[in-house]
Order: sequence, then C-alpha cells, then structure tokens
Amino acid sequence: MIQFERVSKRYDNSHDALKEVSFDIAPEELVFLTGHSGAGKSTLLRLIMLMERPSRGRVVVNGQDLASCGRRAIPRHRQSIGVVFQNHKLLMGRSVYDNVALPLQIAGFEHRDIDRRVSAALDKVGLLHREQAMPMSLSGGEQQRVGIARAVVRRPSILLADEPTGNLDPELSAEIMKLFVDFSRVGVTVLIASHDLALISRLRHRILTLRDGRLVAPGTARGNA
Repeated sequence: MIQFERVSKRYDNSHDALKEVSFDIAPEELVFLTGHSGAGKSTLLRLIMLMERPSRGRVVVNGQDLASCGRRAIPRHRQSIGVVFQNHKLLMGRSVYDNVALPLQIAGFEHRDIDRRVSAALDKVGLLHREQAMPMSLSGGEQQRVGIARAVVRRPSILLADEPTGNLDPELSAEIMKLFVDFSRVGVTVLIASHDLALISRLRHRILTLRDGRLVAPGTARGNA
C-alpha cells in the first residue's frame, strides 16, 4: 500500500530531511511514525501526499510509483488519501456539517450523496447529534473528531495523521487514537505521526522511528490493540 525505497529528501538550503529511508506498510495496517521535532516525520507524510518530491529513491502508493504521477494527476492521487492535522484547520464560520461536507462539495458530489456521506462520517466519530453546531462551541477533542470525519468522508483507502493528539489531554488522546484503530479495522491503511510514545506504545502497533532523517527503528508488528 505504501512503500519507501531508499528515499532521501534534500531541501534547497542543503538540509537533508530524510536519508535513505525504506519501509513497507501493508493494506489495512496501522503504523505509528515517531521521532524528535525535525526528525523528518512531516516531510515523509508530505511525500506520500505529493506535496513534496523525493530527491532520491522511490515512493509507491496504492501500487503507483509517484515519480510517474504528473502535476495533472496529483488531485486524483489525493482523492484516495485522507489527512488529519493537529490544529484541525476547521472553518469556524461554518457548521460542523458544512465543514465535513466541503471536500464533497468541491469534488462535485450530488446533494443526496453529500448528506448521506456526511451523516455516516459524523456518526462514526460520535458527532451526528452536533452536525448543526459551530466549531467554536465544541471541545478540542470534538473539533479533532470533526477533522477526522472530514478526512474520511470521501472514504479514502489511506488515512494520514500529523500529531493528531498534540493539543489534547491523555484521556482525549486515547479516545482519538481508538478512532484510528477502528478505521484500520474496517479496511483503511493508517499512518500516524506522533511524539506521544507512552500512548502509542500501549496500542501495540508497529512503530517507525526517525532520527535526524534516518529510519533507526523500522519496528515489527505487535498484534492488535
């Protein structure tokens, strides 16, 4: 599902964000990505999203070598990937429903399909009863759940999350991580960048560890959570 083969990324300032990184993530697998600030976690996620291109090496997603993916093909590539951010990036002037519906509206889905998909996504994260609420009236954990619903509303095969629990307390963090586990159990491949080692170690999934751009611990599968 996701393959990195000796991938390196050097930016124009000669900073090597990634160095010879290789790993495979199987379909429907949940994997954690950890490392210190600046280790290369966000760069790795950006390569999967084609927000960056590698300087060397090969990235394969859903069976496609991303080197063969031209600029016009990038939107189609991203349709299969949902992304969850640490800071939610919600539109505070729009309702929960409207925030989750936005990707579908941009893609030109019909109203009936939008309504059905938004309701299903909000139900999965336990917020169907708050669909007309404004984001400012929600707790931090609820706002993150809205962000997750928006990421999965198009039913992606891959879900990426960049520090999704960074602003949450331990109890809420555990609840959010359980949602990601649930999505992996219904067929979504999940890759989560997180510095919360205490939390992700308890979840017993494979952990990839970056240090100064190098993969120092490829990890092994440790059973189901």
